[in-house]
Amino acid sequence: MTARIVFLITVPAERQDDFLVAYEKIRYQVSGGVPGHLKDQVCQSVTDPEQWLITSEWRELADFLAWEATQEHRDLVKPMRECITAARSLRFLVKAETGT
Repeated sequence: MTARIVFLITVPAERQDDFLVAYEKIRYQVSGGVPGHLKDQVCQSVTDPEQWLITSEWRELADFLAWEATQEHRDLVKPMRECITAARSLRFLVKAETGT
């Protein structure tokens, strides 16, 4: 069953450029080479510019969990995490969706 991973994060204004650069490097490496990864998005709040949302969709939750447990994952996301002052991670199974 498809899984949606959600990260609610805080990125101080002075770190946002670094955060976006790090995200750009990560997203292409993940989308091109991590088994089970389907897509991701990064979003910035319109009411609080320091609040961000990263979502990713995975073929199965096990695909995400396997990748998250690797040293490669920790090394890859380190530059991005250094820009974040607060984070919350949520994991969901997609039960229904509309067509595209």
